[in-house]
Amino acid sequence: MKAKKRQFLEENTSLSLNQESLFPSKGKLDVDDEDSSDESVVESSDEEVLEKETEAKSAQTIEKPYSSDVDDDVSDDEDLRNTVGNIPMEWYENFPHIGYDLDGRTISKPIRNQDELDKFLDKMENKNYWRTVHDKQTGRDHVLTSEELQLIQRLKKGSFYTSGIDPHEPYVDFFTHEKMIHPVTNIPEHKRSFTPSIIEKRKVGKLVHAIKMGWLKPRKPKTDESEEPKFYDLWEETESKTPTNSELARQKMAIPAPKTQLPGHEASYNPPPEYLPSQEEIDKWKEDDEDERKLDFIPEKFDSLRQVPQYPTFIQERFSRCLDLYLCPRQRKMKVMVNPEELIPNLPKPKDLQPFPTFQALCYKGHKAMVRTISVDSTGQWLASGSDDGIIRVWEVATSRCLREITTLGDQPVKCVSWCPNKSVCLLAVALENKIVIINPSIGDKLIYSATDSLLQSFQPLADEETTNKQESEKSNAVIPPWKTVETGLPYQDGQRLVITHPKDVSKVTWHAKGDYLACVVPGNGHAQVFLHQLTKQRSQTPFTKCKGAVQSVLFHPTRPFLFVATQQYVRVYNLVKQQLTKKLMANSKWISSLAIHPGGDNLLVGSYDCRLSWFDMDLSTKPYKTMRYHKRAIRSCCYHPKYPLFASGGDDGNVVVSHGMVYSDLMQNPLIVPVKVLKGHKVERNLGVLDCCFHPHQPWIFSSAADKTIRLFT
Repeated sequence: MKAKKRQFLEENTSLSLNQESLFPSKGKLDVDDEDSSDESVVESSDEEVLEKETEAKSAQTIEKPYSSDVDDDVSDDEDLRNTVGNIPMEWYENFPHIGYDLDGRTISKPIRNQDELDKFLDKMENKNYWRTVHDKQTGRDHVLTSEELQLIQRLKKGSFYTSGIDPHEPYVDFFTHEKMIHPVTNIPEHKRSFTPSIIEKRKVGKLVHAIKMGWLKPRKPKTDESEEPKFYDLWEETESKTPTNSELARQKMAIPAPKTQLPGHEASYNPPPEYLPSQEEIDKWKEDDEDERKLDFIPEKFDSLRQVPQYPTFIQERFSRCLDLYLCPRQRKMKVMVNPEELIPNLPKPKDLQPFPTFQALCYKGHKAMVRTISVDSTGQWLASGSDDGIIRVWEVATSRCLREITTLGDQPVKCVSWCPNKSVCLLAVALENKIVIINPSIGDKLIYSATDSLLQSFQPLADEETTNKQESEKSNAVIPPWKTVETGLPYQDGQRLVITHPKDVSKVTWHAKGDYLACVVPGNGHAQVFLHQLTKQRSQTPFTKCKGAVQSVLFHPTRPFLFVATQQYVRVYNLVKQQLTKKLMANSKWISSLAIHPGGDNLLVGSYDCRLSWFDMDLSTKPYKTMRYHKRAIRSCCYHPKYPLFASGGDDGNVVVSHGMVYSDLMQNPLIVPVKVLKGHKVERNLGVLDCCFHPHQPWIFSSAADKTIRLFT
């Protein structure tokens, strides 16, 4: 018996020591306190020798340097050295212990006697210093493993805690809104559904037995004692007459007479003061004809009802009422029963109208202020952007890499940038303050941008052109902007080639489809708010001698010599060859913000600050064919896709609404307009959202710039 107890104590002592070896520490750890709870109860009278041996073994200490290479099999719960629980460690800042164990004994704080020199040496020599953190719960330093570091890095990036989760996996909508012919699940019914229920049989048997024994009595039918006695008509004819066919038809077609209009407050003997007319209104009422009067009497006020005189036109009104009932025919108005589903237009599904941009692919970051304008070149490889920091950046579309920064223009905001649509030249027009700067960014094909400089040098203004400019300025009473050629210096190295100076600030610049003419808007310049510039002759002119209203935007027709000029509420179409007004479009909006012309040239898109986007079919009418209100705030820009049947609009709500707009070659068929996608991603800052948007010339992609200093590509 004693030998068995001795063997049991040795096994328990060795087990506690083995468990303690799984968690090494920097110093010596006394095992006596931790294994005291696991000691077996031994008789003190017979086995004092065994107790002394056990205490001697348990008093042994384990000395092992602290290491973070703990076995992976050890769980997190076993790694916690103390058992104080999840409590604030600030409670024990002024105590030599950090809590109590399961037996109620204090747990001493680990000895931390490092001074600043020891910490500096540890920082210089310890290769794991950068991944060592202090654990407040145990009071020790913990070295983070590679898995823990990877988890922290993923949490800092805002991604999932494990790499096995795909946040963009395709969503399969199993249950749809479509009506299905076959059931979703076709599981045959169980056999027990065809057999009578035994439980219900037992319940019915109990009820029948209770009725037989008299324990359960059915409810008696309620008798209505408060039923009134029935009376019959003493004077009713005993013989019932069957109505004739004419009487039945007359009863069927009988139409009740319309009720007379009830008197209002103005017919009262003591009406409110606002119903009493003034002397001018009384004189006007007497001068009007009887058919034009709103009331047949003049409202009057009396102190009491007995002072009201006889109504003078009472007999005439009763007689007119009798004539209406007797002579005026009555007609039954049939209600039109319309199915609500027939009122909804039969539009195709968005998935059948693909391709169109659906998600964000790239984000172009680099501007330090809001990005007001963007433009894509005709090849679709380069993207130019201008912001309020006065810097123009040229990006590579495929990689979102900034290839060129033009910083010699100053610190003023860039109002507009526009690539030349001619593929044989590499030119960029920039509207800044009161200038239009023609820039050669010198990117892409070297032959093209070298030939562009040679072409610009050959376009020297002649003396005849200068004389023509002076004559036009005298004729229109406007200052013709002078042209300046940049040939040397830092601006030339930065890409500047031509500078056109205007009398006031320029807000908009646009190119003609052939790339030779430019049109710009100079608001606040009186009647000369629109200027046309010819690049080959370096000549400028004002097409209008008078401007009606403040010009907001201008646009060239893609194929015909038409110029679209948008004021606050109207869009005027001018024929530049005949020099006359062709059409005047009414936008039905308070303030127009942007224009866009369809590549076919027969449809126009107009955006406004009152959240309206109007589609004009110029062959159909001068009023909008369709008005869309998809934005909650002002619309800043709108655009058409050059090849695909797509158009989009961006507003201050931070959204870009992409719609399908199919224009048919058949003139008898109206355009098909279907909204397909709302693109979100921009943040609203200072009540400003998306400021500009444009489509890729070849792909169904769209670029958008916003007040959050970013440019985003949606594909």
